[in-house]
Amino acid sequence: MKWAIDPNHSTITFTIRHMMTKVRGEMKIKEGWIDSDHDDLSKAGVEVILDAATINTGVEMRDNHLRSADGNFDVANYPTITFKSTRTEGKDPSNFKVIGEVTIHGITKEVALNANFIGEGKDPWGNRRVGFSAETKLNRKDFALTWNQALEAGGFLLGDDVRLDIDVEAIPAPTPAEARTEIEGEAALEAR
Repeated sequence: MKWAIDPNHSTITFTIRHMMTKVRGEMKIKEGWIDSDHDDLSKAGVEVILDAATINTGVEMRDNHLRSADGNFDVANYPTITFKSTRTEGKDPSNFKVIGEVTIHGITKEVALNANFIGEGKDPWGNRRVGFSAETKLNRKDFALTWNQALEAGGFLLGDDVRLDIDVEAIPAPTPAEARTEIEGEAALEAR
């Protein structure tokens, strides 16, 4: 069955070390799909496109710098970040791996997501929804995201490892047009 990820009820957040603390932020999902077979997780597939320009850490000056070409995302030339699964490992829906290729800043690397199926239910309007969560860690330098500054006392301002936390809700929708119509309709209902 094909499920469209609902960007209005899904989050992709990240955490990176900044000196002695952590900075958190998020990016918005443009669109995404989950192909699932409830009886066989190994047949599941995932595709997600993120809008790199929507990076938000809560500090406008920092976000604008992250969007720039100065060793950062360079969103003018690389407007999206993509993930496409290549395989799934494990049979337990509460603990399985989704392995795939992530492309950031024009560079593609394999990544493994530790994932779990949260469940399936109906929203207040009677529409089916499924939920999944996943997490992984990436090294930003693997994707030519190299901006940093040396600290006077030694070391660097930013860490290299970035933790990603993913929570998605999805609705049944075989085509992008059907998904947009359904998601926009539900958003209008919720706004009432």
